Amino acid sequence: MRDSGHNYIGLDIGTTNVRCVVGMDDSRDSSKISVIGFGMSKNIGMRKGAVVHINEAAEAIIQALSETERLCGFPVHSATVNINGAHVTGMNSQGVIAISSANRVITEDDRARVEEAASIIQLPPNREIIQIFPKNYHLDGQENIKDPVGMSGVRLEVDTHIVSASTPSLKNLDSALEKAQLHPAHHTISGLAAAEAVLNRQQKESGTVVLDIGAGTTNLAVIEDGEVQYVSILPIGGINITNDLAIGLKTDLDIAEKVKLEYASLKKGIIKKEGIKFKVKDQNYTFKASEVDMITEARVEELFEYVDDELKKISRSRKLPGGVVIVGGTANLPGIAEFAKEKLQLAARIGKLQSISGLVDKVEDPGYATAIGLMMLDMLIPPNEMNNPKNMHNKTFDFARTFINRFK
Repeated sequence: MRDSGHNYIGLDIGTTNVRCVVGMDDSRDSSKISVIGFGMSKNIGMRKGAVVHINEAAEAIIQALSETERLCGFPVHSATVNINGAHVTGMNSQGVIAISSANRVITEDDRARVEEAASIIQLPPNREIIQIFPKNYHLDGQENIKDPVGMSGVRLEVDTHIVSASTPSLKNLDSALEKAQLHPAHHTISGLAAAEAVLNRQQKESGTVVLDIGAGTTNLAVIEDGEVQYVSILPIGGINITNDLAIGLKTDLDIAEKVKLEYASLKKGIIKKEGIKFKVKDQNYTFKASEVDMITEARVEELFEYVDDELKKISRSRKLPGGVVIVGGTANLPGIAEFAKEKLQLAARIGKLQSISGLVDKVEDPGYATAIGLMMLDMLIPPNEMNNPKNMHNKTFDFARTFINRFK
């Protein structure tokens, strides 16, 4: 099903846009992936990260793939795809096993068994586990072990972070992909893919929260000590700013969107005396710049309050040395990094792509961060292993483990 050669594909199915990026091994720098194709299309088949109209979502995927294929020169049949929406949740779990081998040496099978033990949790029948991230192992009382394989002991425990999602939502997404004739090689959360694209090693170790602020959702991922500590998806994004502007300015949504994209700002200390004036289809529009900024600021402040509430749940509010890294389309809002710094009391910056070459100038917009990260993660499981029935049972564990190892 996957394309021949060393090509890696990421498909970001967002609430308002679908983005696809294709890369290949960089012949001049083995540590980088060279971007050789990309495409974007409008998506009207989603609401807040979830598919609500399969045919329209499928059509958006097809259009993005077609644009990508024209650039890269070959058909795209398989990709690593994001999962989004407030139905995705994370929770902590523990597993414990006894080591029964004669020499008491921990093997990879033992590690797999304890991780599977951690996955035995009570979930509603309409939910399923999509990824499990081992954080720390404990062996006979010794704590904070990163990899127990090769060590000796009797009792092995593991702390994990488990990500689950709504089964109907996953099936709707897969139906849209099937209609678009695209096979999902792997699934992962948008925020984790964005983290792969923009975090450097120091940020992954010291503790950083990645905020992928899209149109309908905000993906939050906390990475610390090289491990995935926490993920959450908030049902709020750039669309909420547009809606607030439409209500506050008493104007149409398309005009409110234009005002947001071209005139809204969070920059402090700039006094705007002149109004905003422009013409659309022979009709003149005039708005107060101060009113636009006030409405925008109120909604973004509310978003960061929700983010801080999530960080408080894991005792990381104002306690992440790596600070906040912001990506997603809303990251283009002027002054948002400084605004985040003020509201969250953490260092903040707009995410910059790591370890890629090729058509970098075409995909350096923060809105492409998730698609780039998905492309990078598409390298994780070799093509000849993907459809091997022996590997399908452990696919969730293998993908998550390799994902974590790339953070170290």
